[in-house]
Amino acid sequence: MNILYPMFGMILLSCFVVVALYLSRLIPVIKNFGNLESARYSDEFRSQLPKNLRNITANYNHIFEQPTLFYATIIYIYLMGHGDMTNYILAWAYVGLRSIHTIIQLTLNNVSMRVVPFIFSGICLIMLIIRELLFFI
Repeated sequence: MNILYPMFGMILLSCFVVVALYLSRLIPVIKNFGNLESARYSDEFRSQLPKNLRNITANYNHIFEQPTLFYATIIYIYLMGHGDMTNYILAWAYVGLRSIHTIIQLTLNNVSMRVVPFIFSGICLIMLIIRELLFFI
């Protein structure tokens, strides 16, 4: 049981999203090579993309927001030697729930469905942080 394993799971999920983003952009970039100035500002360009490609971009942004706090928390837990079974389960639950969120966003993109794993993954992360905070009390 190593608390760094769930962190690597999150890294793999992030890598999957990066690859999906690159693959989704490959054909448009090749097709429009030499005329890519319209993509200079991503917020302007994004509205021109088909919905499925916008979903990949949105998930790419999401995967580099809240999970950064997860990485910092896991590294802190590891360095403090607090990688017990509860933290291990919470960390894997976070990764699993973020994976479900990604699958929903990249396929159906039903916000009512993906908000559930989003909220519960956030709760897992908050619980990890609170458990560390309790060491100070």
